[in-house]
Amino acid sequence: MTLFEVGVVVAVLMVAVALLLPGFLNSRRRASRINCVNNLRQVALAYRVWEGDNGDKYPMGTSVTNGGTMELAATGNVLASFLVMSNELSTPRILVCPEDTNRIAAYSFAGLAARANISYFVGVDAASDLTPRLFLSGDGNFAIGGAAVSSGLLPLWTNAPVAWTTLRHVDNGNLALADGSVLQTDGKLLIQMLCETGLATNRLALP
Repeated sequence: MTLFEVGVVVAVLMVAVALLLPGFLNSRRRASRINCVNNLRQVALAYRVWEGDNGDKYPMGTSVTNGGTMELAATGNVLASFLVMSNELSTPRILVCPEDTNRIAAYSFAGLAARANISYFVGVDAASDLTPRLFLSGDGNFAIGGAAVSSGLLPLWTNAPVAWTTLRHVDNGNLALADGSVLQTDGKLLIQMLCETGLATNRLALP
């Protein structure tokens, strides 16, 4: 091959890479988001199973003295609610969103830590599936007025300027509702759903 032909081949390869790479990256993002949805479906199922064995209430609707996490969740404690459901969850690996680069999946509940091994929030007010539109769990990368929120208890009022950050699903996020359903949402749908919970203020415990 002449130098000119080699140059043509290299140029064609570079153009092909430039055309195919965005599609490949988008496919990876879609796959990660689907994996996140599947994680949340397993989390929601664990809540439903736990509820069936504990008086039809989720851990956040059950007092600590009765084996729940009501008082702990109200302080912003995320870890407690997932720990009491360890039998139902079966593995802590599903508590990390595949797009959350700030956390790593844990392989044992023994060393589980909220800031290191949990991506998903706990809906403090989701006491049972009798309040189906309340936020049960979901991605914890919220921003209020453009500023990312920190760990702990987050009170969200219905007119809060809440949005998803770009840290995970590029201005989108996934939510598990108290009825066990899981939805993919953009910022507009997030605000709409916040207004449909039936509460003036929704409390979320963030990892």
